[in-house]
Amino acid sequence: MSTAALSVVPATPSPTPTAVPRPAATPSPTASLELTASPTPGSGLPVFNHIYVIILENKEYGRIVGSSAAPYINSLIARYGQITNLYAETHPSEPNYIALTSGGLQGTSTDGSYDLSVPNLFDQIEASGRTWRTYAQGYPGDCYKPYIADAVVDGTGALGDYVRKHNPAMSYTSISGNPSRCANITKLEGFDPAAADFEMIIPNEINDMHSSSVGAGDEFLKEFVPQIIDSPAFARSVLFITFDEGDSNDQGGGHIATIVASPGMKPGSQFTGPATHYSMLRTIELAWGLPLLGEATTASTITLPY
Repeated sequence: MSTAALSVVPATPSPTPTAVPRPAATPSPTASLELTASPTPGSGLPVFNHIYVIILENKEYGRIVGSSAAPYINSLIARYGQITNLYAETHPSEPNYIALTSGGLQGTSTDGSYDLSVPNLFDQIEASGRTWRTYAQGYPGDCYKPYIADAVVDGTGALGDYVRKHNPAMSYTSISGNPSRCANITKLEGFDPAAADFEMIIPNEINDMHSSSVGAGDEFLKEFVPQIIDSPAFARSVLFITFDEGDSNDQGGGHIATIVASPGMKPGSQFTGPATHYSMLRTIELAWGLPLLGEATTASTITLPY
């Protein structure tokens, strides 16, 4: 794997990438697993077999990185890497989920129930011939649209409420109004790291640290994350663990921790350039040759020795 110096790839005007089917992954003949070059010219990113995103809640960077309350998260940072300078867009929670998945706030400003008819990452993934799943802990299923659902036993971790505001796929009418597409949103207990190309994991309000401690969220990740990183599906793949917002107003939504894990990364890797949720969206889109949505066109690209 490359261990070249880390850098920010600035956004430069270029033709809009065309969504293309994922090329078949071919194992390297050597012991290390090499990633195929990206179909987006000049991005410098690999074509990940799978992309996993776990979203946690409402904790500032300094409460996570280096904290004795988060030993497992910090072990992942040491084993893999992190983005050190990522800031959320705004407060409260939900607009940040919309930013990450659509490239803009789309008029959202509260933790309400929104029905947005806008292009989004989930639509892009399907249009490229890939598949997606959202594993929302406690989600009742069947295109459930109410704001909240009571806590039920669902996979790893403690009991906690499901809330629609943390499940961005349900804010897009192209999904919420289509039962066959809603079926891509399921409870956590059926999690399968090989089920789809893109998998978003939304813990309940206790396991995501929203209504609990840093330690509670760290314990959840300690139980859950090995299902991804110890799986054969993790080869040639990447995991992002991020937060929706911090608890300060720095640069809009606060300074937040974001862990990046991919096989073969140089331990302790850091991306130190300026970044936002739009940078994460841009990086996913470029790696898979998808058109850039909204603010992703001018965001930085997250470059690491993946």
